[in-house]
Amino acid sequence: MSTTFRSLRNFNYRVWASGAIVSNIGTWMQRTAQDWLVLTGLTHNNATSVGIVMSLQFGPQLLLAPLTGYAADHFDRRKLLFATQAAMGALALALGLLTVTGIVQLWQVYVFAGLLGCVTAFDSPARQTFVSDLVGEDDLANAVGLNSTSFNAARMIGPAVAGLLIASVGTGWVFLINALSFVAVLGALRMLRLDELHHKPLSARARGSFVDGFKYVWARPDLKAALLMLFLIGTFGLNFPIFISTMSVTAFHAGASEYGVLSSTMAIGSVTGALLAARRARPRMTLLLLAATLFGTGCTAAALMPNHVLFGLVLVVIGVSAQTFTTSTNSIVQLTTEPAMRGRVIAILLAILMGGTPLGAPVVGWVADRFGPRWALGVAAASGFAAALVGLAYLMKYRQLRFYMEGRRLRYSIDDPRPVSPASVPESVTAMQRSGLDEAEEDTTSSV
Repeated sequence: MSTTFRSLRNFNYRVWASGAIVSNIGTWMQRTAQDWLVLTGLTHNNATSVGIVMSLQFGPQLLLAPLTGYAADHFDRRKLLFATQAAMGALALALGLLTVTGIVQLWQVYVFAGLLGCVTAFDSPARQTFVSDLVGEDDLANAVGLNSTSFNAARMIGPAVAGLLIASVGTGWVFLINALSFVAVLGALRMLRLDELHHKPLSARARGSFVDGFKYVWARPDLKAALLMLFLIGTFGLNFPIFISTMSVTAFHAGASEYGVLSSTMAIGSVTGALLAARRARPRMTLLLLAATLFGTGCTAAALMPNHVLFGLVLVVIGVSAQTFTTSTNSIVQLTTEPAMRGRVIAILLAILMGGTPLGAPVVGWVADRFGPRWALGVAAASGFAAALVGLAYLMKYRQLRFYMEGRRLRYSIDDPRPVSPASVPESVTAMQRSGLDEAEEDTTSSV
């Protein structure tokens, strides 16, 4: 089996991945149908309402981060996932029944989005860190990349199928199909070979232990830079339900089928980016810098496209850059964080990635309503370039990034990272973090 797919040699990972792809397709079908229902069924092309739904769905990731990370580090992740996945399926079923019977209202969608956000807030850190229970540390980066590939392959299939179903049978049936898809992931959790899981020691339950995740990150310049870059792009750049739906309806005057195809087109790039990430054993900060720059450039080009065909082609580039950035950030954080702290640090990452949406989505939606969707894409482009500046500043300050001319070619070099003083590490996490700092230094060493 090729290096790209090496984690699939593991029985438990194969079972988990098989169930996850089915559930992910259903999830993307529901996201597409939900946005379309709000935009065209419950409002008159109101992008702000779509932004509110996104805020309610992703806001709990930010508000509940200390609790959700604590849960991922202190409880059996497999049992926790049983509970969260079953609850998500029940919510999809209830919303589907309301929609099929024709009694659904906008406020009800808001309520379900908020409830789903609360459940997802506990599900996401457990699901992300559960990968390390399925495979060993040596295959962790590969498994993270394959998870992203699965998620984005579903993103390629789900919206296109949802668009066809919306046009033929309506949005309610899409929600019901998503509810059924959770049977696959629940079945996968039941089929796992428990004796082959790579269990990590659960963290001791001590007063203030959930705060240690923030102290840990604050003492790590590399993590602070990566998470700040993620905040900028995640808050103002990754609002594609707004970008694609408003460009489809108001700029290109397209229907549900075209909207679904455009969403799937972007996923082609996302799958490509995830597969490329799966091949890298240890991604580096320079890759985040390049991905953020490409993201800003792609969003700028998308805002200028005259028709939906060219717009779709540019979405492929945006998909590659966005997925490379997010997957590599996830891998860097997991690989350089002490296992006992991993759940809390990943919860912070997800809080930034998902929790930034309540801040950015209403702003981007308002820009789309007030100035047009092309200007909203301009906001996304600015977020990519701002993130690139953050990465550049980190590399120059902590990695001594230097540019020089060799003949007629511009070249650059990066020195070894500066050693981190133990005094800069919070006393409550010094013992755990020192090994993480050493690993981070090894990870970020490079020269050109």
